Amino acid sequence: MPPSPDTAGLPSPSRRETITRAIEADTGIDPAMISRLVDSFYDRVRDDALIGPVFAGRIRDWGPHLAQMKLFWSSVALMTGVYHGRPMPKHLPLPVDGRHFDRWLELFRATARDVCPPAAADHFIERAQRIAESLELGIAGANGVLLRKGERYVRPTEAWVPPRSPDR
Repeated sequence: MPPSPDTAGLPSPSRRETITRAIEADTGIDPAMISRLVDSFYDRVRDDALIGPVFAGRIRDWGPHLAQMKLFWSSVALMTGVYHGRPMPKHLPLPVDGRHFDRWLELFRATARDVCPPAAADHFIERAQRIAESLELGIAGANGVLLRKGERYVRPTEAWVPPRSPDR
């Protein structure tokens, strides 16, 4: 029987467990570390002047969001397959560009270095960089901008126009 579209290209459950165990052994990453990383990172995000308001404008109850992010990072970092969401559609309407992704990565790198041993931090950071790049490319494309290698997406801003005086 052919694999379903949801599982096409994914390792079988026994192969997935083998991959997960190998990553855990190589990096020291486990569910508790993922939980600490996610909680610490989003504490910093909420306090950040640039990206904090983007999250605050959309997330009222942080509990479910953090739970989803822990599943996401388990899938991304350990290949567990426990996250079944679609991040791109959730990010497309956000008022973000390369500057926001740079700040997101800056906070993520600092958090990973503070919370995780070096091998784990490197593993998380490498994946975070790919995620940020993918989301930035997707958002740019959705806004009609095709980025070349090395280009960044900057949201256009409207030019300032002086107000018209009432006597004109």
